[in-house]
Amino acid sequence: MNRPVHFEIQADNIERAKTFYEKVLGWKIEQMMKKEEGGMDYWGLDTGDSTPGINGGLYARAEGTDKLYTYDCTIAVEDVDKAVEAVKANGGTVLREKSEIPGVGFFARCKDTEGNLFGLMQPTGWDGSK
Repeated sequence: MNRPVHFEIQADNIERAKTFYEKVLGWKIEQMMKKEEGGMDYWGLDTGDSTPGINGGLYARAEGTDKLYTYDCTIAVEDVDKAVEAVKANGGTVLREKSEIPGVGFFARCKDTEGNLFGLMQPTGWDGSK
């Protein structure tokens, strides 16, 4: 299979984005490459699980301001209410408050400090393997 095994986030302010993801999701973020060493400034995002591969979904593109031309990642969290509060407390925006997807879990759509969209999912009847 040809599976996605990596994602990247673009930021206008690296330190602000690092702080957001470290505080909201507990990710470990370390610089891996430096521009002055011949590459580019690049930070690795350690989300805590070394198992490669993610599954995804496909849906009709929304109209109006909800129309996106990008991949949209959703992060599994233990408590979506706590995660939503952490987003708000650390400068992010909640675009869609917690709602239930029957048989799947509780979902919220957010925006980080850099304007990047992401989802938060507290699984209830879904393990992400299908």
